[in-house]
Amino acid sequence: MRPPRYQLLYGLFRWLFRRTVRGGLRGVWLRGTLPQGGAVLAANHHSWWDAYVLPVLLFGQPQGFGVVMGEARLSEFGFFRELGGISASRPRLALAALKRGETLLIFPEGELRSPGGLGPLSEGAAWLARKAGVPLVPVAIRVVLRGQEFPEAYLEVGPPLPPETERLSQALQEMLADLDRGLRTAPAEEPLPGFRPVLKGRLSTHERMAGWGAALRRLMGVR
Repeated sequence: MRPPRYQLLYGLFRWLFRRTVRGGLRGVWLRGTLPQGGAVLAANHHSWWDAYVLPVLLFGQPQGFGVVMGEARLSEFGFFRELGGISASRPRLALAALKRGETLLIFPEGELRSPGGLGPLSEGAAWLARKAGVPLVPVAIRVVLRGQEFPEAYLEVGPPLPPETERLSQALQEMLADLDRGLRTAPAEEPLPGFRPVLKGRLSTHERMAGWGAALRRLMGVR
């Protein structure tokens, strides 16, 4: 049974994260299906938004979820420990969370990197999946500014992999390359084909103005 302070913090940060994403992004689109229950989600980390978008999608997990973080960041924001934040230096806690059926989010590049190719991956994600006997699931993320006023977040969830770092690196590289091709070739003002919207964000100014103009025309009886 979680203590009352956990429920309070959980509800507060669920609201705060969702509000932040909806207020700062055009929206979030997803291809694939996030696993339910015990699994290691291994994602690239090329945008500040990554650590907000994925938790927003995971807050609905009935079994709960955890995020593996560097000790320095956990020390800076100690309340994250109350919300499922697990130090990368304490793998036993991460294994215990997986064995409880929780989903564990890891950024195996180990740091926020500039947008582009995938950096070297640590062994932690594959090791945890192997030790806990749970799926290792790659997640490719791109947060980009295209033909609208606010950035758009696109996430692709790949099929489960054997718990091997080389296979994870290959899968993420291929998924990111495919995602980047889509972003280069799709019409800039339209969502990428094959992705479904999972969270609405902010409309561009010109879209809001178009709505206001239509309302004004109706008010004035102009067709």
